[in-house]
Amino acid sequence: MNRRDFVSYSVAALAADSALAAGSALAGTEPALRIGLNLFSIPKMLEKDFRAGMAFIAGLGYSEVETYGPYPFSTPEEIAEWQKIIPQVGFSGTGYFGLTQDQVVASLKENKLTAPSMHTGILTLQQRMGPLAEAAHALGATYVTLPSMPAGMRRTLDDYKRAADTFNAIGAEARRHGLRFAYHNHGYGWHEQEGEIPLKVVLQRTDPKLVFLEMDLYWTTAGGADPVQLLKDYPTRYKMLHLKDMKEKRHFSGDGGGPSQWLELFPYMTTVGGGVLDIKGIVAQARRNGVEHYIVEQDTVADPQVALQRSADYLLKL
Repeated sequence: MNRRDFVSYSVAALAADSALAAGSALAGTEPALRIGLNLFSIPKMLEKDFRAGMAFIAGLGYSEVETYGPYPFSTPEEIAEWQKIIPQVGFSGTGYFGLTQDQVVASLKENKLTAPSMHTGILTLQQRMGPLAEAAHALGATYVTLPSMPAGMRRTLDDYKRAADTFNAIGAEARRHGLRFAYHNHGYGWHEQEGEIPLKVVLQRTDPKLVFLEMDLYWTTAGGADPVQLLKDYPTRYKMLHLKDMKEKRHFSGDGGGPSQWLELFPYMTTVGGGVLDIKGIVAQARRNGVEHYIVEQDTVADPQVALQRSADYLLKL
């Protein structure tokens, strides 16, 4: 569905959200969340048997999935970069996990799953929007989402300003193809540079009609920011949430800019509702804002049957 015509879409969406909120208030309750799962949570399972993995996800109560690249159409540079890290992560499957696009679409339909968002690299967004859009439309995705900024895009405050310009250009091209571009924040960008918060600079310099955001609760908290306050400060920008929880509240040992700092915090990641983050408060504010997608991501979780079921059970009761 083409939702890149922002003006007409936003008017309709605001009207629908207002009607939903009014109806929910009268009924004294809200409809259950439609929850999703980022596929990086279970890459080894999907690599072994993608179709069985889709059935597993649906069986836990999830109704959406979010894919991650590289894909067969990704740039050679991004495919080569992934090949370099396979020995570290212990699996090779990404994108379509060796299946054809038609097979992936059939598996989603078979399990009544939708795929509203596709994570993909910056070069593919810049250089392969045509093939990416073709795939997104086939899968039914609305958002093409950048999961992180390459290090070279975020060394200085001026880098972040240039990144905002790049995001606007990608967003315009995505819109031309009937899609929305979103940026998924990692943990960097929340520490002051030259008296300013880099990610707030990005938010201020990007066109809200072209650039949307997916908030990762875990990395936002680790970077020292408050998810609820961000949702209040930018009520129209965040369209998706990545949901995961912290066993105890922890911040990065530095600015959150490097893998070593990320890895230090992996042991504190836990199931949604099993930690100290105010998931109820965050989700309540997100619902008031009209956030569209609530996606669980517990990176390469050790016991998916138990952990992902707990997260689903918790969220479906909110």
